[in-house]
Amino acid sequence: MPSKILINSNLREIRVALIENNQLAELFIEHRANKGIVGNIYKGKVTKILPGMQVAFVDVGLEKAGFLCGADIDISSIPTTSEKNLTQKNALESVALNENEGKEIGASEQDQSIIPVKHNIPIQNLLKEGQEVAVQVAKNPIGTKGARITTYITLPGRYLVYMPTINHIYVSRRIEDEEEKERLKTLISNIGNPGEGYIIRTASQNCEKSDFEFDLRFLHRLWSDLQKKSKETPVCNLLYEDLNLISRSMRDLFTKEINRMVVDSKLEYQNCLEFSRNYLPHIYDKVELYQGPVPIFDHFGVEIEINRALDRKVWLKSGGYISIDQTEALIAIDVNTGKFVGHSDPEETILKTNMEAVKEVVYQLRLRNIGGIIIVDFIDMLKEESKEIVWNSLIQSLKEDRSRTKILKISELGLVEMTRKRDRESIAQTLCDTCFYCGGKGHIKSPTTISNEIIRAIQRICTDNHLNQTNLKIEVHPCVYDLFFDEESSFLEEIEQEYGLEVKFLVSHKLHQEKYNIILE
Repeated sequence: MPSKILINSNLREIRVALIENNQLAELFIEHRANKGIVGNIYKGKVTKILPGMQVAFVDVGLEKAGFLCGADIDISSIPTTSEKNLTQKNALESVALNENEGKEIGASEQDQSIIPVKHNIPIQNLLKEGQEVAVQVAKNPIGTKGARITTYITLPGRYLVYMPTINHIYVSRRIEDEEEKERLKTLISNIGNPGEGYIIRTASQNCEKSDFEFDLRFLHRLWSDLQKKSKETPVCNLLYEDLNLISRSMRDLFTKEINRMVVDSKLEYQNCLEFSRNYLPHIYDKVELYQGPVPIFDHFGVEIEINRALDRKVWLKSGGYISIDQTEALIAIDVNTGKFVGHSDPEETILKTNMEAVKEVVYQLRLRNIGGIIIVDFIDMLKEESKEIVWNSLIQSLKEDRSRTKILKISELGLVEMTRKRDRESIAQTLCDTCFYCGGKGHIKSPTTISNEIIRAIQRICTDNHLNQTNLKIEVHPCVYDLFFDEESSFLEEIEQEYGLEVKFLVSHKLHQEKYNIILE
């Protein structure tokens, strides 16, 4: 079934929805005020080198200095001030490329990272404080950390990612046919610049020489302009800004299965036409302007799917369900039969639920953009044949996922361990904040628990011989206040009689349910 791309754009944000089989498959969101900087290239200055950690901090003109690891430094940028240094550098490059020979990048269509050339040169021998260096952002700043940066420059095109400083050609791992891989590598090696490198992207499969020529001309011209701009631009400034979300989506998402792209903004519609005319002429006629009275995401049923993607529990058609929970270290997905009880054979019921869960799990991974370590707890299956069927189905379903995944066999406990490459924030991280009330725990102490804590606190105060106060005022949340006078009034009477105290409770709507204040008078 043909797929489509929907674009919702306003002054505050851009949302791009990839629709497959009339269902939201992936969602990309870019807030204009907090636009990501991955892919941007800066002219920076080394401000600090930490030999013990083999990292350097580079001022690129942002709020926080960029974080540069020694392994992310391109050794081709080593100053060659002597014949000895030049020989050492060439030898290291040769060894590094031999180590990477034959390796293929597992890049998705949006992955702009490259395979760093391995070297063991100490960072203090590569950089010095105050040195100017061109760097590219590999990961956005997160929290108090600055952006992760690299000196390996990559420029992405439609079919190729250009690596001007690495003399090697890689092929996307998603191109599985060995003959096709060799054909593409031979083709690019013949038309590419000698001594430079390329990543052949998944979209290149079955492409011919003419398909790559525009990419190459554009990328080579861009690199030449960047080199000229670098000489003229003051330090700690931007040299190149990556495309915005809409243009990236046109470049990366528009496969042969996409038959239309619908945009709800007249301005962005004109920008899309211009971009496709200059760079992707074959999709020019597939760009449409949405002019319906209902918001575009409502019209196509996308808003409902977005809200569903924020729920913890996802129901399956059979009556079973999966629950998705995020911990500090991993994502846990649990499969349950729920309302589905089957007919006669328990193994058949369990297998059917697990098979249905496989498709929903993979769908949710893509839709929610869940990354990192993932544990899927399938319902226990007794037959090895059933486990094999579920595992093979999971492998097959993951082929539709553009993010790189690694999956292990189903364990004896029915667990599947897997990893999924995290290339951007999940939907929950983008659309939600940590709950201010529970602090992200997902639960709070009950009024009964808090009342018991208060009782113990009063007992500690009463048994302290150094205190002469005879009155206590206790500020509590309304829920705790109601519980005390419904269930704990006898305790208060006992305390007052035994210790000669007067205990007075005050209601405070401003207090968190778990908080209370004891005031001694």
